Amino acid sequence: MTLELGQPSDRKPPFKYSALTRVGFSDTDAQGVVYYGRYLPYFDTARVEYHRHLEMLPGGPREQEFVMRACTIEYFAPARFDDLLEVFIRVARIGTTSVTYQCAAYRHDADVLMVTADQTLVLVDLDERKACRVPDWFRDRIRSFEGTDLDG
Repeated sequence: MTLELGQPSDRKPPFKYSALTRVGFSDTDAQGVVYYGRYLPYFDTARVEYHRHLEMLPGGPREQEFVMRACTIEYFAPARFDDLLEVFIRVARIGTTSVTYQCAAYRHDADVLMVTADQTLVLVDLDERKACRVPDWFRDRIRSFEGTDLDG
């Protein structure tokens, strides 16, 4: 059995997966709200759990790695210490060498949208440090989960 911090979800279509996280004291700033940069690790955790669910976590040394190319974030409401956040994540698009994820964090108790993000990662050959083609097996696995909501 693989323990996941997330689960498939149909609460916020077109998202099909979400992960829970709780705001720690060290995540807050002097005003007592989540420091804006702390949402990135929340999104990273959700992305890792999404891939864990799809049995796509890499093991051992790799010749290729996804690296962050672009990230756009919008903030809608402040989260505070001990808030339980549900972070929804999906692959919205797979290009030739890139994958675009969409994320949305909600305060769980009141179902309030806190933050959204679009993140584009590029697959890079680690030896040559150049973009390379996203493999078909990756594309197929994501498509089998996301279905018709996937672009590309």
